Amino acid sequence: MGKSQISDPPNLKKYGVPFYSLAWLPHHVLKSRHNQTSDESSDDDQSSTPKKEEEPPTDELPSGNYLVFAGGGGEGRSGIPNTVLLAHFDVASNSLSDQPVNKLGTGSELPYRMALHPNGDGIICAMPNDCRWFDWDHDQSSEIHKVGLKTSEKKLTQLEDVGQQLALAFSSDGTELAVGGELHQFVSIFLGCLESMLFASYFFQTNTSDGKLLVSLGSGGPCRVWDISSSIVLTSLPNENREVFSCCRFSQISDGTQVLYIAAVTDKGGSILTWNTKTWERMSSKHITRDTISALNVSADGKYLACGTPSGDVIIVNSTNMRIHTMVKKAHLGIVTALAFSPDSRALASISLDSSARVTIIDEKKEGGFNLLIVIFIILVAIAVYFLKVQAIEK
Repeated sequence: MGKSQISDPPNLKKYGVPFYSLAWLPHHVLKSRHNQTSDESSDDDQSSTPKKEEEPPTDELPSGNYLVFAGGGGEGRSGIPNTVLLAHFDVASNSLSDQPVNKLGTGSELPYRMALHPNGDGIICAMPNDCRWFDWDHDQSSEIHKVGLKTSEKKLTQLEDVGQQLALAFSSDGTELAVGGELHQFVSIFLGCLESMLFASYFFQTNTSDGKLLVSLGSGGPCRVWDISSSIVLTSLPNENREVFSCCRFSQISDGTQVLYIAAVTDKGGSILTWNTKTWERMSSKHITRDTISALNVSADGKYLACGTPSGDVIIVNSTNMRIHTMVKKAHLGIVTALAFSPDSRALASISLDSSARVTIIDEKKEGGFNLLIVIFIILVAIAVYFLKVQAIEK
């Protein structure tokens, strides 16, 4: 008899599209719309007979638990659609929706990279020839609050016919957007004003919390730190011992120090390097996995880092001691392409080219809990030995 097929856990779903990027829908996007509809309803009822306060619908989806995924099969006749879709995650049951709650097709154009506006004002996707803005589409005809996506009326004319962009990053206040493309072009947009910063081969950018710095990583080249206001290079971070930098994230550690994490490929595998953003000195290097690191992200509270590997593993690291907090082996069957922490830093979403999306709940682990159990066990053993000796003496 053949072995029965093991079903996927409820927090892992396949949506039929190879995924390249993702983001969590911010809490306030749904809340602001809910408040708006409540105000409109209140205005309409002012002239009518007062009604008893109605309880909110019990089947309304909780705000903050929507995720946006982007991907597809690209150009050609693969039959795999290109799409941006939304799915819902239920924390109580630790499950993703079986089907997308909303899908927006993009024709023959693959939405390869995606950046969520910091204020929640939609998303920008990098298409093969340009970048496109998408807005949230709120369903006003339904009593139950539903959300979808629609093509925005906003036009990014500065990014038309610029070729495939491989990296997108907003500044913290959302007024600037950095993009890096395969045509060796790197630009910064003041959402209405285009400033050419340099021409080089850059594949990843990210901004600090204050939005003043930008980091770019080149293909096999150094890591450069830019001052956005002056468009000049402040410093270059060297790669030692034949390290290859792959991706990076700004954050801060427990003592408040602002740091830059860089995922690097070393002779041992994947490591995370930590740099002080004031002195630009390398603080530490921590080996994480024998595999390389294909995706990296940091939680909003700075407590955790997340790494994805080409083998499909997902690793959550405690930033305080740089020890592995959680490892999900073979979380996906293919390469992990992107990771995103939930706004409250309690869950991690991961996606893969195998068309799967997964959400991992992060359980708080109390330091020293294991040692306390050992102490209790030793005390109980000592008590047992004491009573055995007393019984032996009485005999």
